[in-house]
Parts: sequence; structure tokens; C-alpha cells
Amino acid sequence: MNSVRIVGGEFRRRVLRFPDSEGLRPTPDRVRETLFNWLGQELDGWHCLDLFAGSGALGFEAASRGAARVVMVEKTPRVLAALHENCELLHKPAAVEIVRGDALQYLAASTAKFDLIFVDPPYHKGWIARLEPLLPGALNEDGAIYVEAEHEIGSLGDWRTERHGKAGEVHFHLMRRQTA
Repeated sequence: MNSVRIVGGEFRRRVLRFPDSEGLRPTPDRVRETLFNWLGQELDGWHCLDLFAGSGALGFEAASRGAARVVMVEKTPRVLAALHENCELLHKPAAVEIVRGDALQYLAASTAKFDLIFVDPPYHKGWIARLEPLLPGALNEDGAIYVEAEHEIGSLGDWRTERHGKAGEVHFHLMRRQTA
């Protein structure tokens, strides 16, 4: 099993374990630390959606930092099982909801609105372009999108990259809606 640690909040230093799976690349500690510095350390009351939950690093990090609701979507059975085990390890935080499913189907069917959506799909599969038209329906007006990709992204619909970083081959972006 692979592992990653939570870097801040209530579950700080807790280790999450997850299996090998094609396309699964956990967000590195220093990238998560940078992201949560950009967002502010606390996410008290936020509703977050982790579309490709994988290791759970982003979703559990958000829950650790006070998010009121974190929906984690994952379709790979072994990875999904590890998410449930990690949730048990963290004593089943009430904010966390783990959903077995496909990111596109979840967005298309859900009527929920989120303050922050994590988009960290497998690379070179066209996921971001397919998700782009569905993201506005799931975001609050002032909601943000966090995207990890194999290349730099300037915008997704009305959302423009506000902050960007690069760690190895990973480009990471914090996007907010363009205001007139």
C-alpha cells in the first residue's frame, strides 16, 4: 500500500493508505500545503466536492480543515474500499460522504452546490474538457475550482486561473469566476 499524510487541521499527521491504481497520483504534501495557504487554512462551513477522490488526500484534508461537507467521488472498487478504510481510521467524520461513481455522471445528476471543487483526473484522457460544461451547475456563484493537470490551464468557462504552481510534471491551479 502507498501512503500520504494529512498536512493540516484536525487530522494533521494522520496517514492515509491507498492501493496502486492506473492514473492515481496523490497530490503531494507541499502542493496541498500551497493550495490551503491560497484558500486560507480554515474551510469552516464550506461544501467541497472531490471528483476523482483517489487517495482521498484533498477531500480528507478539506474535512480536516473544517469543511461542513465533503463529497468524494471514486469509481475504482479497490480505491473506493481504501477511501472507506481511511474514513474509518479518521473515526467517520460526519462531513465526509463517499460516493461510488463516475465524475461526469455525478455532476450531471447532482443538484448540490459547492464552494470548492477538486478536479484531479487521470492525465491524457480528456476529462477536464468533458467536465468543463458541467462544473458551473455544481458551483456556488463565488465558488472556486482546484485543478491538477499535465499542462497549464488559463480558464474553464467563466473561471480563470487566479493562482498557478508547478511541482514536477504537475500543474496545479486555483480558479475563480471572472467578475465583470
